[in-house]
Amino acid sequence: MKRILLVVAYDGTNYCGWQMQKNGETIEGVLNRELSNFFQEEIQVIGASRTDSGVHALGNVAVFDVSTRMPGEKISYALNSRLPEDIRIQESLEVESDFHPRKCACTKYYEYRILNREFELPGERLNTYFYRHPLDVDRMKAACPYFLGEHDFKSFCSIHTQAETTVRTIYHLDVKREQDLIRIQVSGNGFLYNMVRIIAGTLIQIGSGMKEPEEIPLMIGRLDRQSAGPTAPAKGLTLLGMKYEGLEFSPKYL
Repeated sequence: MKRILLVVAYDGTNYCGWQMQKNGETIEGVLNRELSNFFQEEIQVIGASRTDSGVHALGNVAVFDVSTRMPGEKISYALNSRLPEDIRIQESLEVESDFHPRKCACTKYYEYRILNREFELPGERLNTYFYRHPLDVDRMKAACPYFLGEHDFKSFCSIHTQAETTVRTIYHLDVKREQDLIRIQVSGNGFLYNMVRIIAGTLIQIGSGMKEPEEIPLMIGRLDRQSAGPTAPAKGLTLLGMKYEGLEFSPKYL
């Protein structure tokens, strides 16, 4: 029996998120179905990040166990020929049998994209949040240092979270403007349910002048979801990838 790691990229527009559901197509469901059909045995993948409906990924990680002689690095080619065009395996490799993508320590990288201009661009509509009103990126950047380090981020997660603890560590948070495109890039040891989207929604409020950068410590300290900004739309969020100690795999740009 082999344990195979997959690096999975997908456009989440047409899916009800990663995790299996009874009444909607999911990324996990598609992978389970196509892997089971290909190997002619019951396959169930274990994903590192259970992204929400409409969220995208360039490098989500999943593992599965299979009895096959096929080399791990060849599975990506075989599987991609069977997957729909909005899901693609970027890499596959064999890992140790005890490797678990959610239990092994890793750094996760996300990006939230905002199109900040007068009119929408059709080519950006699926993976970018359109926001017409002017945003001051310098104000947004000024708020970023307050998020860094270990904090209880209860104010920045959905009230429906099932996490045992709401303490997380953010290693990096930055805001960049490239003409009309604003990128919020963040990395950490893990993220709570809707956490990145709530951070993005809060930074948008700061960029628009509705809140001040110096309010972030108060929002964190209150441990109250109502104190932080709104949850930004899912389509602007992309899971760029993750790094595990001792493992090297795509995407290489992290």
